[in-house]
Amino acid sequence: MKHLTRMIAMLLVIAMVAAAFAGCGGQMSVPTEATQAPVADDGAAATEATQAAELSFAPGTVLRMATGYNSTKTGLFFDAEVAGDGVTLADGITYQAGDLKPTWVEVQNRLGMVFENKYQGNSAAKEFEFWKDRLNEVDMISGTATVLSEFGAAGTIVNIAEYLDQMPNFKAYLEANPIVRLSITGDTSTGAIYFSPYFDGVNDIERMPLMRVDWVQKLLDGEGEFTAEKSGTLKPAVYEPYMPTAGKVEVDVVKADGSAVETVTKDYDAAGNIIAKMNEALAAGAVDGVTAVNMLRTYIDTAYAGYYGTQRSDLFVGQNAAWDADELVALLRCVVANAQTLNGTDSIQGLFSREDNNNQRRVDMFRFCGTLFGVRGLESRQDYLYVGADGKLHDARGEVETYEAIGRMNAMTQEGLISKSFVDMSEESSATMLENDLGFMHYDYNQTQTVYNATKLQEGEKYMAVMVPVAHWYDGSSEDGVYMRFTESWRSVKTDGWGISVAGVGNDTDKLNACLKLIDYAYSPEGQILMSYGPDAFIKEGETFIFNGEEMPVIADATYEELWEKASGNYTNYARQYLGSTLSFAKSQAFEYQCTHEVGKEGAGHISTAIGLGTIKHPELALTENPWYTSVPTVLPTTTVENDMINSYTDLKNKFDQNKSGSNVLVGIIASGYTEEGMGSAEESAATVRDTLGGTQYLALKQQAYDRLISYYNSLQG
Repeated sequence: MKHLTRMIAMLLVIAMVAAAFAGCGGQMSVPTEATQAPVADDGAAATEATQAAELSFAPGTVLRMATGYNSTKTGLFFDAEVAGDGVTLADGITYQAGDLKPTWVEVQNRLGMVFENKYQGNSAAKEFEFWKDRLNEVDMISGTATVLSEFGAAGTIVNIAEYLDQMPNFKAYLEANPIVRLSITGDTSTGAIYFSPYFDGVNDIERMPLMRVDWVQKLLDGEGEFTAEKSGTLKPAVYEPYMPTAGKVEVDVVKADGSAVETVTKDYDAAGNIIAKMNEALAAGAVDGVTAVNMLRTYIDTAYAGYYGTQRSDLFVGQNAAWDADELVALLRCVVANAQTLNGTDSIQGLFSREDNNNQRRVDMFRFCGTLFGVRGLESRQDYLYVGADGKLHDARGEVETYEAIGRMNAMTQEGLISKSFVDMSEESSATMLENDLGFMHYDYNQTQTVYNATKLQEGEKYMAVMVPVAHWYDGSSEDGVYMRFTESWRSVKTDGWGISVAGVGNDTDKLNACLKLIDYAYSPEGQILMSYGPDAFIKEGETFIFNGEEMPVIADATYEELWEKASGNYTNYARQYLGSTLSFAKSQAFEYQCTHEVGKEGAGHISTAIGLGTIKHPELALTENPWYTSVPTVLPTTTVENDMINSYTDLKNKFDQNKSGSNVLVGIIASGYTEEGMGSAEESAATVRDTLGGTQYLALKQQAYDRLISYYNSLQG
């Protein structure tokens, strides 16, 4: 099996070198050992081999690891909850609580260091907070990218950039991905890097809207009018039209067969705006669910001139979907008012988050809000920042448009279109909504959520990722904005990483080199496979498949069976809890793709086709001609003095917390409206952030750092 892994590594190296010669931005790096897969027999290669050899350490060097991912279950070592009285895995080995997980046993075997568990089972932010005054007790530590860079600038986290010439794999990865290099640069005067970046996939869409497809089809498809024996009534209208009420809007969509792009027209002159029409009907009296569905059916037929035929559900769930926020709200009204038809109960929750009592998941509601209503910064790689068409940084927290969009979400809450448990966390947990046929839609990760098609849903039920909505975006290409699909949920450097403690390694060169070697190995082709798939025992001997143009391993049958047995098909939980992989560094999506349910592959395939054909736009991991499309770096190189000033704006940070146990003003407005002091309207909220909470000063400090980063990038271009 090791022969297969090395063969794959060789193929990836060849592909990477070919891409480099072609001027491509390849993502794979050079091999771990110069003798393993020499790229060229010349002086440069020999020099690199010599430098790589210098990164040596005594076999058995102990590294104290305060590293993991958010929980004691997802650390390098098994905890009692996962291991129980002993857990036997697909490699035939029985592991006990306290044992290293298979991936890390293999790292020890391949590299020769020994790991000691210091992880407290916290999120990256809290783990670093626990150790920050005791950094002499640990060698590697989890932390947020921002905090690791901040402490690195203060001299307590090792500057990895000083050792790049001894880290050929990591260096090659950064050279092939210059925007990644900028995203982790902590000091533009020195080019310092204070953490190893974590990629949960890269340059691909992250979160997606997901819907109960069978419910949409049941309501909208077929000849004649919709009928039902029993339906509810719509609540009084609060939500007002977002899209035009007259005129025409042209939208590019992918053809139903996925072969090409075509243009469809939303004809408001002919059909009117569906929300305006429903609201008018509600103003005149009660509207039941049957009437609402037939209004939506008629609107689709007229607005799109029969484009969708009797398969009207394709407006929302097809490859050629063209839905927008108003059409979604109309659909949600129909879904909630027709519970008896859809699930045989008196209640359906429209929009929900995966865990309505978990702030880390509740914030997905405002992330979706940004996608729905054309607002940047709500799904940023760093705080709430984005690069505007003017080339300057903007902070969504200080912009009126943000709160106007959030207010539209609150209007949906008032109409009962957002789950009761999102508003009142004492209600039934949203975690069971899908399996109990109570929830219609949420915004989340495709693989982990569509697995419910195999584990929780019944025959004929279908929960699938659907197309990103059409919204009105101001990307600078037109003063009037443009109607298009855009997602800010784009994979880049994540906000967490691992750093090396200066006090921990001290003057021990063995410890320092072992830490650096671990990071460098994780970015080699062989290391990337190990950190994604786990050891060779979990990979099928002699089989590969093409994933994103690269040859990648196929998981073993026993691994696939175990994935379902132990983690109900959830790849991420299985990898982190049992294999110990995907905890940091560069995770390939190839393993996850193999574990995705067929329904998940279908929806993601529609979105992937749309991205490939250009009908879904997204931030670029590059400095683009139109700066609006430039992805904001995950970290900006703020100085120690700037960090002290930024950290003094505690209210700004705390009120917009995205951590599990925190609270967030934007979530609060969606759930309950404007209840915060000094934030009684969209205008007042934005002004309070800018003028009272330090938002103006915060943005100015971040802008200074961004300007330095751009200057640094330009200097690297010669």
